[in-house]
Amino acid sequence: MTYDVARVRADFPILARSVNGRPLVYLDSAASAQRPRAVIDAVDAYETHSHANVHRGVHALSQAATDAFEGARERVRRFLNARTAKEIIFTRGTTEAINLVANSWARPRLGPGDEILVTRLEHHANIVPWQMVCAATGATLKVAPIDGHGQLRFDAYEALLSPRTRLVATAHISNALGTILPVARITQAAHARGIPVLLDGAQAVPHGSADVQALDCDFYAFSAHKLYGPTGIGVLYGREALLREMPPWQGGGDMILSVSFEGTTYNDLPWKFEAGTPNISGAVGLAAAIDYVESLGPAAVHQHEQNLLAKATAAALGIPGLRVIGTAADKAAVLSFTVEGIHPHDLGTILDHEGVAIRTGHHCAMPVMEFFDVPATARASFACYNDDADIDRLIGALHQAREVFG
Repeated sequence: MTYDVARVRADFPILARSVNGRPLVYLDSAASAQRPRAVIDAVDAYETHSHANVHRGVHALSQAATDAFEGARERVRRFLNARTAKEIIFTRGTTEAINLVANSWARPRLGPGDEILVTRLEHHANIVPWQMVCAATGATLKVAPIDGHGQLRFDAYEALLSPRTRLVATAHISNALGTILPVARITQAAHARGIPVLLDGAQAVPHGSADVQALDCDFYAFSAHKLYGPTGIGVLYGREALLREMPPWQGGGDMILSVSFEGTTYNDLPWKFEAGTPNISGAVGLAAAIDYVESLGPAAVHQHEQNLLAKATAAALGIPGLRVIGTAADKAAVLSFTVEGIHPHDLGTILDHEGVAIRTGHHCAMPVMEFFDVPATARASFACYNDDADIDRLIGALHQAREVFG
C-alpha cells in the first residue's frame, strides 16, 4: 500500500501554522518530534475526565488514573517486547534513565581499574553520567573510535573489550549523524565476555521497532518526545534479574512498602524506581503515540524516511561548498552538514526566516564535532510527516543562504 503522507500530515495540527509568513517546514524531529492529534486528544481526555494520583486512592478517579498509567506501562512492554511489565521503568526521559543505571547499577559495583566502554558517537547524556561514575569510583572511561564516515570501527571496539570492562553503553542511532550502530553485534561481542550492555535508543524508536529480546540488550532507554509523544516522560527497560539486584536511586512516596524511623522496606518492581507522583498524563500520551506509530506501520514509515533522506542528500550535494558530515552506509533520516563560509547558526537563522526549522550547533555531541574538526553542523532530520515539498523548501533556502553570504 502506498504511504499517504498527505493524510499523515493532516494528523499534525502544528503543520498548519506559518512561521515568518511562510508555511512551516519542520525538520528538527531528532530534537523533538511533533505530536499527532491522537496524542493531544488522549492527554486531553485524561486531564479532563480521569486525573487523580495513582496507586494510593480507592476512589473512582484514582482507580481510573492507575488503570491508565499501568495500561501505558503494558503498552510500552509490548512495544519493546519486554518479557514482563516489571522490566519497564518510567523516567523523565533517556537522560534520567541512563543516570538511573549509572547511579543504581554502576556506582555500587565499580572500583579502581574497572572500565566502562562507550563510543565516539555518543550524546552527552551517554557520556557525562559515566564520567561522574568514574570520578566517584576510580573506574576508567574507554572510547571506541569511529571512521571518516561516522561509523564505529568495530575491530577497535572489540579490541577494547577487556577483563576489566564492566559495562558497554552505546547509542542505537547517533543523534548528530544518523549513523545506525551494529548494536546486535556490539551486544553479542560484549555478552561473549560476560559484559552487560546499555543501549541509548532515543533516536531509534521513532525510526523502527526496538525489540529488546531480539537485541538481547540488558538496558534500553528512550524518550517519548522523540516518538511523537509528550516531553517529560521516558522509559528504562532493564532485565528483571538486574533490576532486582539494584538499589533504589531516589527515595520518597510510592517506592516503599513500609517506612519507620528504624528502617524502610522498598516496593517491588517496577515501582521501586519510581519515587513520587509520576507523569501520568505523559505516560498516557506515550501509549497513544505508540498506538499512532504502529498504526502507520513502522516499516512503511522507515521506507518513507529513507526516500526523503536519499532525495535530500542528493540535492544537498549539488550545493557548492556543502559538506555532508556523516556518510555511514546505514543511516537514519538525519542529514548533518556544513556550508563553506557560513556558520551553521547563520544558516539556521536564514532558514528560519524562510519558515524552515532545522537544528544547528554541536547537538550535545561535542566529541563528534571534534572528530570532524567542525565547531557545529546544521542538521535536518526527517519524520513520518515530512514530504518532498519540505525538501524543496530546504534546498531553496540553502541556495538563498549562499546568495546572502556571496
